[in-house]
Amino acid sequence: MLGQSISKNSLLLAAFALATAGTLALTNLGTKGRIAEAERAAQQRALFEIIPVENHDNDLLQDTIPVPAEAWAQLGSDSTSKIYRARQQGEIKALIIPATAHDGYSGDISMIVGVNADQTIAGVRVLLHKETPGLGDKIELKKHQWILSFNGKSLTVPVAEEWKVKKDGGEFDQFAGATITPRAVVGQVKRVLEFVSANHQTLFEQDKQPLAGGIHE
Repeated sequence: MLGQSISKNSLLLAAFALATAGTLALTNLGTKGRIAEAERAAQQRALFEIIPVENHDNDLLQDTIPVPAEAWAQLGSDSTSKIYRARQQGEIKALIIPATAHDGYSGDISMIVGVNADQTIAGVRVLLHKETPGLGDKIELKKHQWILSFNGKSLTVPVAEEWKVKKDGGEFDQFAGATITPRAVVGQVKRVLEFVSANHQTLFEQDKQPLAGGIHE
């Protein structure tokens, strides 16, 4: 009888463990799905903040090219990363390039960088980070205007040597009590500009058959 009771309890525990594991797995998948969807929505909003609808006449979300493998390390990208192209009358006016700074204070800082055809910055937006609330999170536009300081900048304005925070002798402000975070963002934005400079002709080469379609938000 004791053996049967132990065996029955073991089966019940095993069944409970399987059911719990299944529930957790489903919950995890559902959570991942919601997080991914939220990230996509945030990216789409940021795309249209950098290149407003009145500044392009193509389907920005569909007119893309993959980030070349040789640039993955430089941009902090991977095989899923794609560059968005903003056009007017078929001519590429700007690119929006995904990039990730791996040297943030609390980990990766995911962002997109808009670069005009003249190699000036159209805008920068941080999409995802784990920086300290009240300090490093000032890289978010909703928390601070700091990210707008990149607008109009290039590798010549300021000169390349001044693409640093002021504490390091550069052009860009740091945050009180938080230097590592802005330092990481400044460095990664500079690397995006260097990537564009080295590949400008290829990146802004006009397709014979540019993508058509309406603009979607």
